[in-house]
Amino acid sequence: MFNILAADGIAGEGIELLRKNFSVEVRDKISHEELLEIIPQFDALIVRSASKVTADVLERGEKLKIIGRAGVGVDNIDIQAATEKGIIVINSPDGNTIAATEHTFAMMLAVSRNIPQANATMHNGQWDRKKYVGVELRNKTLGVIGLGRIGAGVAKRAQSFEMKVIAYDPFVSADRAESLGVKLVSLDELFKTADFITVHMPLTKKTENMISLAEMKTMKPTVRLINCARGGIINESDLAVALQEKIIAGAAIDVFTSEPLENSPLQNLPNIILTPHLGASTVEAQIGVSVDVAHGIIDALGGKPVASAVNMPHIPTHVLKKITPYLDLAERLGRTITALSKTPVANLKIKINGQIVDDNTSLISTAVLKGVLSDALDLHVNMVNANLIAGERGITYSEITSKISSGFSNTITVTANDNSVTGTLFGDEGRIVEINKFRVDVDPHARILICPHINRPGVIGAIGTLLAQYQVNISGMQVGKTDIDGTNVMVLTLDNPVSQEIIDKVKEYDAIFDAVLVAFDE
Repeated sequence: MFNILAADGIAGEGIELLRKNFSVEVRDKISHEELLEIIPQFDALIVRSASKVTADVLERGEKLKIIGRAGVGVDNIDIQAATEKGIIVINSPDGNTIAATEHTFAMMLAVSRNIPQANATMHNGQWDRKKYVGVELRNKTLGVIGLGRIGAGVAKRAQSFEMKVIAYDPFVSADRAESLGVKLVSLDELFKTADFITVHMPLTKKTENMISLAEMKTMKPTVRLINCARGGIINESDLAVALQEKIIAGAAIDVFTSEPLENSPLQNLPNIILTPHLGASTVEAQIGVSVDVAHGIIDALGGKPVASAVNMPHIPTHVLKKITPYLDLAERLGRTITALSKTPVANLKIKINGQIVDDNTSLISTAVLKGVLSDALDLHVNMVNANLIAGERGITYSEITSKISSGFSNTITVTANDNSVTGTLFGDEGRIVEINKFRVDVDPHARILICPHINRPGVIGAIGTLLAQYQVNISGMQVGKTDIDGTNVMVLTLDNPVSQEIIDKVKEYDAIFDAVLVAFDE
């Protein structure tokens, strides 16, 4: 049974889902030293933002297969190190979208009307209406930095408040922005014209300290900054200076460079609202991200691809459901082409035909690479690191796609070292339908023995008798023909393991050109 470690206070609904399938240990709080000590015993790890999954944790996590981040951001996980070790990293990109969107708007309203400060004075018995005069949102310009799910949600809600919305996002088209009722502008223009600025970008090398004192000096003195995205995008020391010197009017910050926040110059300023990373802290969001990640871990440990994996090509869920059966087939084709090749595979041609090419086929090629590499390396190869490992070993591939498919609705053909193998689906079942131009119909879900041979009486019977002597049962047999006179290929589906000694005996028969064993699940 797989062992799961759930850290950082994961909602119980997701934990219960996992416990139906796995052994789960829950640690609401865990130090880095404790994590290093116990991680070797776990197959999967779930974290929120508190635990740092660094390279040393991954190095000690010898059994780790997947890390689930119960939330959107994954900056507390070393993605590169995880990828190199073949560990899938997933998140919950949708689970806390509404919570973070609403918290952003709550912060904007609070900072515009001085609500926390006024509330504090009321609890102290004071009544000071004049001191806390605020500003309206109506007719103000909101600058949104990052038009992802949350940024778009904030923009939509701002328009209901009759705000004008402008945005900066280098990865969003003008058409997309227009469909949201938002005008795309440069970052400089946004800084100069916005009355409120809200940040919704990931923390990267490019976005770190994106807003520092120099940028704040270009803003209106009446501007208010909101950050419910990631700490470090707004330089905290510079923000303290800008607030103290009234370079800007106010700020509302939910995320910080170091959490929990301690001994920060922001904590003693009257014109800033601080919340302890509450963006995703609603009952609904915590349940949502917990359940999302639980489902992802169940799928991943069950050998299924996961739509929310951040270190694999992103495939929409409906597309992933459609192509998943092809991924297993593609991996088995990769294993077959490797077995057929007498020399190491250095270059592959992957041809995908039929309507399946309308979908993202990159994962199909990755699955072929996984199959090619799985039997040749001691390393753990999976859909996460297959491309990386192939590149390190100088294995290249070309992917050719065409909607035209002959004989079957969709086919995958893999070619390497003068060998080729083609597969298709019958329903959701993968089948090998061609080996080196020989037409066959082979179930690749156990182990098969491929024997090209002279087309003459007695060959099939002789091989069957030989295998019987070694107590190897044949559960299926196919004989494929080509236009080459006198040559056939025999493909035997075998129920029992086959030793090299048996294969050598098969090769000794004078009518057999070769004997290639493909053990798919061994």
